[in-house]
Amino acid sequence: MTLGVTLGSTTVRRTIDSTVRLAREARDAGLHSAWFGQTFAYDSPSLAAIVGREVPGLHVGTAALPVFGRHPLLVSSQAQTAQAATGGRYHLGLALGTRHLTETGFGIPYRRPVGLLREFLTALRPLLETGTADFHGELLTATTPYSAEVPGARPTVPVLVAAMGPQTLRVSGELADGILPFLAGPRALAEHIVPAVTAAAEAAGRPAPRIVALVPGVVTARSGVAAVRERAAGELALYERIPSYRRAIEASGATGAADIAVIGDEEAVAAEVRRYREAGATEVVFTATELDGEEGRVRTWRLLGELSRG
Repeated sequence: MTLGVTLGSTTVRRTIDSTVRLAREARDAGLHSAWFGQTFAYDSPSLAAIVGREVPGLHVGTAALPVFGRHPLLVSSQAQTAQAATGGRYHLGLALGTRHLTETGFGIPYRRPVGLLREFLTALRPLLETGTADFHGELLTATTPYSAEVPGARPTVPVLVAAMGPQTLRVSGELADGILPFLAGPRALAEHIVPAVTAAAEAAGRPAPRIVALVPGVVTARSGVAAVRERAAGELALYERIPSYRRAIEASGATGAADIAVIGDEEAVAAEVRRYREAGATEVVFTATELDGEEGRVRTWRLLGELSRG
């Protein structure tokens, strides 16, 4: 199982140069990957391409681009460009986004999200694989009057979906390479998420899906766990108002998002990483590692690097 970290958040804004420096630190610590969220600020595929090119050996990913307000032709161009720039170390993550951000930010009705995801993936896959598309759906059209292939964009960009509900897991198992569950603890993974997406992939004749679990967590002294968890509660509270996350939290046996956060000393955090692996995660990506300041982040990355190498 590989381990990675996210390098961006809504509360910490960094310059591109400082992000590259941090990515080098992640690689040197022994981490396998660095991931970038998508807000209304940086374009995450572009940032991933820059970081991946500047930091050889480090895999980079987008977690995740909302499909509303985007088109498969444009996302294919972004993803293939990042893949070519990084020498094959880019991973594309997609998401449904939320009704509030979609309708407020883009002025687009948040209608038939699962149907849009299915059509988006159906059009996107041949674009990434062959540089061609001839798709005419109910919700979108994607055709290529000339080739959309980017030279050097090999192997084919892997596509993962931030899926946790039954319908999105089914679509992801059939059409994507894996999933990016967030705030889904080991219980939710083992009992609900992994079996559903794996069954969908098997039924579609596809390989076993990647399960890239995004987990908020930080290494801290035992005496500081309560304070850090209180801080996590404040930063993660917004997810409790989003139905998909709320269901994942409850399926994990937790009452709040902060209960999912992995917070403790090195031994405790390592034990939780093992629980995610046993629950079916093929990769674990830690988020919010700055919850206990710079010292906590460094301790966390050091431990994850050791676990990754081990």
